[in-house]
Amino acid sequence: MPKALRHVLFTLVPVVVAFALLPSVYSNQLLLFNFVIYLALTQGFNIIYGFTGYLPFGYVGFFGAGAYGFALAVMHLHFPPLAALGVGAVAAVLLGLVLTPLLRLSGAYFAIANLAASQAVFLIVSNPNLTAITKGPYGISLSGVFSPGFTYGVAVAILAATLGLVIYLRNSRFGLALQAIREDAISAGMAGINVVLSRTIAWLLSALVAGLVGGVFAWYISVFYPETVFDLGVSIFAIVFALFGGTATILGPILGVIILYGIYNVIGISTPQYFQLIYGVLIVGLVLFLPEGLVSIFKRRGIDVP
Repeated sequence: MPKALRHVLFTLVPVVVAFALLPSVYSNQLLLFNFVIYLALTQGFNIIYGFTGYLPFGYVGFFGAGAYGFALAVMHLHFPPLAALGVGAVAAVLLGLVLTPLLRLSGAYFAIANLAASQAVFLIVSNPNLTAITKGPYGISLSGVFSPGFTYGVAVAILAATLGLVIYLRNSRFGLALQAIREDAISAGMAGINVVLSRTIAWLLSALVAGLVGGVFAWYISVFYPETVFDLGVSIFAIVFALFGGTATILGPILGVIILYGIYNVIGISTPQYFQLIYGVLIVGLVLFLPEGLVSIFKRRGIDVP
């Protein structure tokens, strides 16, 4: 069986089918929706960090751009939700294009600059002087397009497409080129890989995923504030989930979301002090014993991890 097909059958199909059917047996659709959102968002982060090594602390900026792109298209252009979702994705990609000069930086410099850029976008959309356009700090209401059942199905479709994209990167020459750039950009360039173009494509693909996720999030909740969609915690969750499970894989981010976000929902809301302690212990243990994430357990036993 081809490796790509095996990855589809053992990761994409089970995850998508499970979250498509769970609402019929579990009534808390909002919780399931949040799982779907973080699964897709973490895989989007995985594209830029796992395959190129760039750590965007401000990844939430693309998420927020997608949410506001969707909202503005609905409010001012009166687009139907699916078309507005495309506008949200385009808004995130355009922001990614504007920020491509940041790719000239590396390491902590890139991470900090990206964080600053996302905060700049937050300050722009929450500016009281732009209330007529963005509603400023007063929040957005999209009750006219509120449709949680249908929106949940769209979110699952976005998750499926995102997993399909990561599967492609795991099994394509382009994905191998990105990993070669991550390991040694100079050697990759000498081998004939267009380093700048490859990094830019991965950057924009990552922005596209976050924009779609942000747009469908805005559609689902329909009422939100700038602080909601530009919350740094969104970036932190995506980063921690991906690192915990294992980056540059398909299964790793899935495991990270299911385990850590599952723990968060079991004890993180009712007893946050214990949640923070457990999270801290898990992360310290991961850094000390499993620096490549949970998937390294399987790799050490010679198991092919998708």
